Amino acid sequence: MRKYAISDSQLISQYKNGNEEAFSTLVNRHKKKIFTTIYLIVKDQYLAEDLMQDTFVKVVNTVKSGRYNEEGKFLPWVSRIAHNLAIDHFRKAKRYPTIVMEDGSNVFNTLEFSEVSIESKQIQQDTHALLRDLIKELPDAQREVLMMRHYMHMSFQEIADATDVSINTALGRMRYALINLRKKMDKKNIAYDQNLYPR
Repeated sequence: MRKYAISDSQLISQYKNGNEEAFSTLVNRHKKKIFTTIYLIVKDQYLAEDLMQDTFVKVVNTVKSGRYNEEGKFLPWVSRIAHNLAIDHFRKAKRYPTIVMEDGSNVFNTLEFSEVSIESKQIQQDTHALLRDLIKELPDAQREVLMMRHYMHMSFQEIADATDVSINTALGRMRYALINLRKKMDKKNIAYDQNLYPR
């Protein structure tokens, strides 16, 4: 770990006391790492830069409102904010995932028909909304890997890098996410039969 003449905690204290330069030092010290954290998820330089700005705005607001209490853990805290903003960006974009269960069946038939009846479109939208709610109920680590894989189309290597875990851990989380999702779908009686939702 790199040793600095002045620690992050000291810089935060100085910033709280009105030293704006102290915050600039913090940003310059960590912006490369924060940018990388975001870029690994969104894979778009301009979007990553925007989200990095949003991250530091959130940091400023939290510190200035007196709600910052992560003493000695500034970088992990900021990385978490950046990570969550990147994930939220995809959640708000409302991209529909193609979730393939372990038996190879699709949660949704991803074929788009040019003439879909209003009724079936409504059913599809309702089911997508229900699925998003079920995904929200998953444990954080499982929800995260599921979203990265199916909403963001990231490879397991990219997911492992972005979440700082091994590929085996990422694969394990994905497996449990699908098992849990299937249980929830069974309870709600959502079909994932491969005849209904062909690959």
